[in-house]
Amino acid sequence: MQKLDYKEVSGLSGKEIDAKVTEMRRAIFDMNMSKATSGIEKPHQLKIAKKNIAKLLTAKKAKGE
Repeated sequence: MQKLDYKEVSGLSGKEIDAKVTEMRRAIFDMNMSKATSGIEKPHQLKIAKKNIAKLLTAKKAKGE
């Protein structure tokens, strides 16, 4: 998972943002489950995913959708 740039996020439509947020939340859930059961190789990915969700929701709110 890589960091999203706000510029590329702001170019997405509302439905695309919703889809990405759902995808990121699912990824966070999966990482948390892996972390609880066996441990994850790259724990910093959780932090990146949470920040990506924040960027997506900020862009959506700025558009007024």
